[in-house]
Amino acid sequence: MRHILICGGAGYIGSHMAQYLTERGDSVTVLDNLSTGHRDAIRWGELIEADLLSPESLERAFTGRRFDAVMHFAARSLVGESVSQPYDYYANNVTGTLNLLQAMRRHDVDRIVFSSTAAVFGNPQADVIDEDHPKAPINPYGASKLMAERILADAAAAYGLRSTCLRYFNAAGALPDHGIGEAHACETHLIPNVLRAALGIGSAMRVFGDDYATPDGTCVRDYVHVQDLAQAHALALCYMDDTPGAHAFNLGNGRGFSVREVIAAAGSVSGRSIPFELAERRPGDPASLVASSARAREVLGWQPQWTELAPIIESAWQWHRSPPAWSPQPPAPGMAPAAMDVLPA
Repeated sequence: MRHILICGGAGYIGSHMAQYLTERGDSVTVLDNLSTGHRDAIRWGELIEADLLSPESLERAFTGRRFDAVMHFAARSLVGESVSQPYDYYANNVTGTLNLLQAMRRHDVDRIVFSSTAAVFGNPQADVIDEDHPKAPINPYGASKLMAERILADAAAAYGLRSTCLRYFNAAGALPDHGIGEAHACETHLIPNVLRAALGIGSAMRVFGDDYATPDGTCVRDYVHVQDLAQAHALALCYMDDTPGAHAFNLGNGRGFSVREVIAAAGSVSGRSIPFELAERRPGDPASLVASSARAREVLGWQPQWTELAPIIESAWQWHRSPPAWSPQPPAPGMAPAAMDVLPA
């Protein structure tokens, strides 16, 4: 049994990680400042309220406790916000990560799994993106994550830190039976917004562009269930037992689904019509973003269990149709803006 510190464990992916590790027999402790996470989502392990930008609070969190490894999900992650507030993103995602690593070194914790992103690649230069794809982020969010990846590589060479960066494409789905799901106050992801439209919350969504070089003209994205992401993190811990150094893996289904396909699948799952409006393309939206996860499958032994779109959406639908009381509630019908901004990515 390991004792794992989950930074950002009150958030979407972090709470699913806590559930997964506890179910397999590990001990978990959650570190979160609760700025975007939810206290009631912490149903597994002790909560330590601390902030990565406060070295003093991190020191208190590590003192008197022995952690075998850290999983780091505590990042700011809204692409548009990162463009308008770059200082905040570099402070939280880079300086905060550095503060965490320094605390780990002081307390002899030498393993970390880092939540990274497909945004490190920027505009795709290939139909399927593997780990060797050029890294040229086009926004501060992606740039901040790539900086953190570089810090981890340098720390491996200098201090012997063992690290694994997992680059998600589009996390999706929920575990409604466990009472956890995607509970964002400001929702920018496609599947939750499609399901909100199915519930009649707000007006029609906007689909940005239907003239891309894709089968139906709308953007194509790769969706991976949050529970499969949790499995990959657990496998990364085991991998680092025998493999020193810094490592990185892409995580996705390896299959893309268009915005129209997502809307159609959500309509089928929910049994409801999904209203949407077509709008002009947005600058910077690539036609297709699909991961190659061959390396994760071969090296980590990762085997995603949620490989079809409908079951992923079904799990999210069950969550959104009966969310717990603590989940941020979207505006009531008639109270929403004229149109929802739906990000294909």
